[in-house]
Amino acid sequence: MPDVTYYGHWICPFAKRVKFVLANRGIEHDEIIVPPQAVRPKGMTLPPEFLQWSPRREIPMIRYKGHYLTDSIPIMEFLEREIAENPMLPADPVARAAVMERVRWLDLNLMLSAVRVYYGITPEGIATGSRDLAAAFAQMETWLTGQKWLCGSEPTLAEAIAIPIYVRLNGLRRLGFSWDGPGPELARHIRQCEMLRGWTAVAWTGEQEDEFTGRFLKYREIKNRPPAV
Repeated sequence: MPDVTYYGHWICPFAKRVKFVLANRGIEHDEIIVPPQAVRPKGMTLPPEFLQWSPRREIPMIRYKGHYLTDSIPIMEFLEREIAENPMLPADPVARAAVMERVRWLDLNLMLSAVRVYYGITPEGIATGSRDLAAAFAQMETWLTGQKWLCGSEPTLAEAIAIPIYVRLNGLRRLGFSWDGPGPELARHIRQCEMLRGWTAVAWTGEQEDEFTGRFLKYREIKNRPPAV
């Protein structure tokens, strides 16, 4: 049995971060599919250890040698501390702190802007999310000018935050993300990410993209439905 068990689902970008890191670092792991609450079938029996160790019933969660941990960024940092092979954080403390600062920036600006697009229920809300997401991509373009990856010469946990958004870019466009497209540096970065070992573990099929967009189009339809008289 591998030391790591991963609890997650393909539609959750936070779970995708951890799945990408596990695959990209070559960390052998078991996988238990646990849908996020929004897409969880009614009456689904959840694993008892998930009920015990994820009080909010949220993914991702991992088990490592009997230790359970939730929340994507703490999980990725934990894996860096516990497993030495193929790290995605630099050993130097100053450089490591700089990467984690960028990780938190991406989590706050890139990720939340994408969420505002696909959870947007009004044209104004979707447009605001689009502007914020385009601004986050513009900042990433600046970071990538003159360097190969978001934090230097090697892929780091910053890529793990960006890649789930890259995976759902077509879906975001279908849900109203208005954007002229990536600049040359960001386009190059996306192509490089697609060649990473972990990309195939998190890339969507056409059916998954259709399900993602369909769910949020239905969500908007329900939210915008006139109240019953």
